[in-house]
Amino acid sequence: METTTDTRKLPREVIEEKRRMAHRLRMRGFTRAEIGQELGGVHPDTIGRWLKLDTTNLTVNRGGRKQGEARRLSADQEKHIRSQIIDKTPDQLKLDYVLWTRKAVCELIEQEFKIQLPVRTVGDYLKRWGMTPQKPAKRAYEQNPKAVQQWLDDDYPKIKAQAKRENAEIYWGDETGMRNDSQHERGYAPKGKTPVVRLNANRTSTNMISAVTNQGKVRFKIFDGSMNTDILIDFCERIIKSAGRKVYLILDNLRVHHAKLFKAWQEKHRADIAVFYLPSYSPELNPDEYLNCDLKAGVHSGKPARNKEKLKKKVRSHMQMLQKKPGRVRKYFIHKKIAYAA
Repeated sequence: METTTDTRKLPREVIEEKRRMAHRLRMRGFTRAEIGQELGGVHPDTIGRWLKLDTTNLTVNRGGRKQGEARRLSADQEKHIRSQIIDKTPDQLKLDYVLWTRKAVCELIEQEFKIQLPVRTVGDYLKRWGMTPQKPAKRAYEQNPKAVQQWLDDDYPKIKAQAKRENAEIYWGDETGMRNDSQHERGYAPKGKTPVVRLNANRTSTNMISAVTNQGKVRFKIFDGSMNTDILIDFCERIIKSAGRKVYLILDNLRVHHAKLFKAWQEKHRADIAVFYLPSYSPELNPDEYLNCDLKAGVHSGKPARNKEKLKKKVRSHMQMLQKKPGRVRKYFIHKKIAYAA
């Protein structure tokens, strides 16, 4: 039994050419069956429909809607909704959402134009507008945007200029804690069979204070217990000694950083060190936070530390590695949030 060609699956240009050939063969006296064979197995009934077409119009009409046809929103309405999503947050438009979700956009469209659209349809609109679902960057609710902008536009440029006049070296400092039961790595496994990591039931932890420069220098001190003035002063004295010149140290607003004993120590050593403070609740402005992320990723990879000494060993090993790779530390400053400090 001869097979026939399903012309519905052929490209538009191929079908149109076959239609023209069918008309030429018909003029030469070929039957519908013979024409079908000549054209590669096209069914005679299909050839019959082609021969009924006007020879001046043999184009293929695939049917279906044309692009943009039957959309519920006009072009101007689409433009308006898209600009609202880009320029404003849902709460600014009196919607009870933190982020723009498909449901939030549904309510926005109904609020603006009294048009109710299914969630799936709104998803199609968002896709056409070049929008994708993304994990939001977290920012403290208490953060003062004006204080952040002042730091970027005014405060830090003044600190930088003053440091240049005094030939001082600028460090950014921060503290972090490490636990042996943290596990952030992902591992491959068959679907439905979650991999298992065996962690110690007895938790142990250690803490570290560190500082970095935009030239890739790293200084650190590992300690147990809570951060206190003695630990902070000892760390500052180590930085001063290693720097060999005046140090400008930028810290966050941890209470111990503002302690009276630390302020008194600063006053006695003002020729050697000056301390400045980032805007409150603004960890993203501190380059040393990026070192902390690097450290935790390194320490929590591989075998878990089974006790405090092994945990400290992993921390020390990673930090010593960073001290030998200033180029890696300089790359932290590429991030747009701290590019101001590069």
